Amino acid sequence: MNDIITAAQQQGRELLNEVEAKTLMHEAGVPVVRTVLADSSEQAKEIAGELGYPVALKVVSEDITHKSDAGGVMLDIADSDAVAVAYEAILSNSLAAVPGAEIEGVAVQNMAPAGTEVIVGMTTDPQFGPVVMFGLGGVMVEVMKDVTFRVLPLTKRDVRQMVADIKGRVILDGVRGAPPADVEAIQDALLKVADFVSANPQVRELDLNPILVNENGAVAVDARIVIAKSEATT
Repeated sequence: MNDIITAAQQQGRELLNEVEAKTLMHEAGVPVVRTVLADSSEQAKEIAGELGYPVALKVVSEDITHKSDAGGVMLDIADSDAVAVAYEAILSNSLAAVPGAEIEGVAVQNMAPAGTEVIVGMTTDPQFGPVVMFGLGGVMVEVMKDVTFRVLPLTKRDVRQMVADIKGRVILDGVRGAPPADVEAIQDALLKVADFVSANPQVRELDLNPILVNENGAVAVDARIVIAKSEATT
């Protein structure tokens, strides 16, 4: 059993924080942006210096679901002074938006290369068990709902078909002179998420949204994982 999942269950938690979720995805072989949790502005500055600028800062709190809406996300931060200002602003904004929120800290992460936003997700169906999802990501998943699903286990043929099945498939081919997206990187991420879920039946929900994909690969910018509260998996 994975140590991060075990520790969260022992603490009675169902929702892993973003840093934990990204760590698990990194260990599973899914490309993610480097992300480290800071609990002070000074520590955030140190981490940003180690990661390299520009960086992004995000609030980490189970009580804040929509981080951007709460003013809990700052992007393209270029230097240490701006990191300190952004850190304090994130805390102030988040507590103003959600009074009494328990804040674990602020995640410091590299800015990801530009790309098309897609989503890879997983949910647990009462009848079929773990089901993996793929579609256009970011706000598009809420607006267009252009997604496709497959029941585990997944094969290479399954993931090829998943990518081909979405209505927005043409976007991945490149539009208005944009280069085509690295579809094989998406397929690889789908297979690795499927393998991770199969190996960790405690996982009940998973969202990588967005994954930014361009001609050179794909990288997950945000990650969310929900686990069973106890060690029981049924």
